[in-house]
Amino acid sequence: MKIKQLIAVFVVIFAINSVIAQDKKYKVHTVAFYNLENLFDTKDDPNVFDEEYTPAQGWTSDKYQQKLKNLERVLSEIAVNEKQANSPTIIGVCEIENRGVLEDLIKTPKLLAKDYGIVHYDSPDARGIDVGFLYQKKHFTPTSSANIPLIITNFDGSGKRVYTRDQLLVTGYLDGEEMHFIVNHWPSRSGGEKRSSPYREAAGALNRKIMDSLLKINPNAKIITMGDLNDGSYNKSVKKEIGAKLKKTELKEPGDIFNPFEQMAKDGNASLFYRDSGDIFDQIMVSQQFVLEDFSTYQYWKAGIYNKPYMIQQTGQYKGYPLRNSPSEPGFSDHFPVYIYLVKEYK
Repeated sequence: MKIKQLIAVFVVIFAINSVIAQDKKYKVHTVAFYNLENLFDTKDDPNVFDEEYTPAQGWTSDKYQQKLKNLERVLSEIAVNEKQANSPTIIGVCEIENRGVLEDLIKTPKLLAKDYGIVHYDSPDARGIDVGFLYQKKHFTPTSSANIPLIITNFDGSGKRVYTRDQLLVTGYLDGEEMHFIVNHWPSRSGGEKRSSPYREAAGALNRKIMDSLLKINPNAKIITMGDLNDGSYNKSVKKEIGAKLKKTELKEPGDIFNPFEQMAKDGNASLFYRDSGDIFDQIMVSQQFVLEDFSTYQYWKAGIYNKPYMIQQTGQYKGYPLRNSPSEPGFSDHFPVYIYLVKEYK
């Protein structure tokens, strides 16, 4: 066959494939995670260390309301584009003081219109900060939830328990399809990364235990784990304890976990800046059942970090960093939110 004829054949084949692809329609849902950085109300709770965020320290009702407006803008806009007009269907959050602040948040006008529900438990964290789960009621129906404690002891040898955030497990149906979500906020690097690493390794082991318990009930369980891990995708807590994989092609068994944010970190992206270097501590990982590319069910499509200019410090020493929050100045967060798309073909 002559070269011109061969090219003509390829052009026809490409055109046919393009038409077929255009005929396919997909439902898209966004799953997001956002560290809300000290979303505290103005009340002094005597049971936790929240004094920094009280009127006595300059944290007023006006500043609290501005903080809510800032978060409302971000959460309503995450991953919204020409192909996806809806704000996230599922949102995992951390660094919230209590259920009340989440109720205030979802009552802001842009989020109220989306009719979000809340799953929340109080955690034993010394500062009183918790994780939480928001969902659009018209798309997701929770059937069960549990807060699973992370039991760890102080690395100083005292044997005293370190009170940190629970891991939140929510099971439910996304448009009729059962899924499990785990929301995390792992122990910080206080005391140094190396010294505090066993805490996060224990958190990773607990995460893996939760997933394995779900897989024991249903080997084909669809699981998404997300959160501020205070570790990168390359750390032992994620790579060894969870066993997260860099590439989708590495997933061979239903219990295998894909971490799209590992490649993003390798490419130089960041969800926060820690000691003057960028990293991705905020991650969303999916089980093997989300990467089968059988689009008759919801499948992982792609991931992103939401970092619009209005969320970024534009001047000074911290130029390029997230525009963070403080008692004197209500900002956004010291983290950028992360998200993934789930897609499903429909006729």
